[in-house]
Amino acid sequence: MRWRPNVTVAAVIEKEGRFLLVEENTDRGLRLNTPAGHLEAGETPAEGCAREALEETAHAFTPTSIVGIYMARFERRSPGDEGDTDITYLRFAFAGEVGALDPGRALDEGIVRTLWMTPEEIRASVERHRSPLLLQCVEDYLAGQRHPLDLIHTDRSVHMPGPA
Repeated sequence: MRWRPNVTVAAVIEKEGRFLLVEENTDRGLRLNTPAGHLEAGETPAEGCAREALEETAHAFTPTSIVGIYMARFERRSPGDEGDTDITYLRFAFAGEVGALDPGRALDEGIVRTLWMTPEEIRASVERHRSPLLLQCVEDYLAGQRHPLDLIHTDRSVHMPGPA
């Protein structure tokens, strides 16, 4: 069997010293995360990040830089599974410009609420983080880590209809 990581995109959204996070229902209870989700077919990582941020926070988001590219592996036993769940995530984290809240837009399924947290509050809530990558992305952002969007090249074939 061929190993494939799950590709995800995440928005590191900072405004006036606070970061926009989501609180979401998971199989481990309510967890905190940056707005993030799986990259979908036919979209660039930046497009996927903008989509996920809008779906999870009801805020428009325009990626302007890449904070980093991260990998993390999760192993856990799920009820009813024959074996352990062993998943590796490859996360593209973006910084950018956040737009106004669209108060009429429903949040994505599983998202309970959004909240703005200081770095100190994020550090103090590590046990509630959905992923260890949340804090790493915030810390890298605070350290000034930014890379140009053209670091990621997306071939035009990604946007073409039909099988690749």
